[in-house]
Amino acid sequence: MLRENLFENVLLNPAKKGADSLCIVSGYATAAMTFHHIQTLQKNGLNINVKLIIGMTSADGISQSNHEALKNLMEEQLSSNFECSYLVDAPQVHSKIYAWLNKKTPTYAFLGSANYTQQAFCLNRQKEAMEICPPDEANQYFSDLLNRAVYCNHPDAENLITIYNDRRFNQIRRMREQAETPNLQREKHSIEGLEHIHVSLLGKNGNLPSRSGLNWGQRPELGREPNQAYIRLPSNVYQTDFFPPIRVHFTLLTDDGKVLICTRAQDNGKAIETPHNNSLIGEYFRYRLGVPNGARVTLEHLTQYGRTDVDFYKIDDETFSMDFSVS
Repeated sequence: MLRENLFENVLLNPAKKGADSLCIVSGYATAAMTFHHIQTLQKNGLNINVKLIIGMTSADGISQSNHEALKNLMEEQLSSNFECSYLVDAPQVHSKIYAWLNKKTPTYAFLGSANYTQQAFCLNRQKEAMEICPPDEANQYFSDLLNRAVYCNHPDAENLITIYNDRRFNQIRRMREQAETPNLQREKHSIEGLEHIHVSLLGKNGNLPSRSGLNWGQRPELGREPNQAYIRLPSNVYQTDFFPPIRVHFTLLTDDGKVLICTRAQDNGKAIETPHNNSLIGEYFRYRLGVPNGARVTLEHLTQYGRTDVDFYKIDDETFSMDFSVS
């Protein structure tokens, strides 16, 4: 039985041994985990195709932010490496199966308790166990379920399963988890009032930095892409556990419906970045402010827009909402 280093043993080592694709069945899964996993594989020089079936969608649906982020990964950021499908009919599937293949031949497989989430594989906040199982059977299990699933970006997907607002989805999921595991520790924050923080986009002197933060890319002498940007977190935020640890990825849903995969970086995790492309977050803020791509953002732009700060809401450990709206 595998109880330690599950990320390496289940999700990395088979690829290092020659496997070239991974088929996953998981009751629950997150876009943040998908991005984190595939990016880690790529950093190790491993070009792996991942096919995912989320099994509890026929009963519980899926949150809006996770749905949008999974579609974005499949269509854009990881289009050549990732496919995601939702189970659309009963009975729902709570299984967790990871089947590795090499040139379409099943080679390694694991089953157990770990959902395809960073909560299960990376954050070490709950105990999981996995066991080696027959690769042929695991791959056949995946193939059988694929006949009952639909791609997450299929035009009918949103008609076949329920897409919940994030607060309602988490209420449903936690109620189910607590029913299945009576001793599960209850959330310290109520569903009715999400934990949130307020972050200024300005520097300590009250001005907008000209070469950091939203203007991180404004360094032509270094050859930076001028839209590169990050959101600076003050020490009273980055010293808490509000956001995930450094290098753990999370999904950020904006108030206008955009989805960004983010992580904390720099010293002490004081910056929120979009690791796939650090220009994405800069382009997003320039779009909201009406500033041309590549142009320097000024304090005047923010004041004319009506805000010099953002609010973050914690939906769960891998999902956050960012509000940059004005009244």
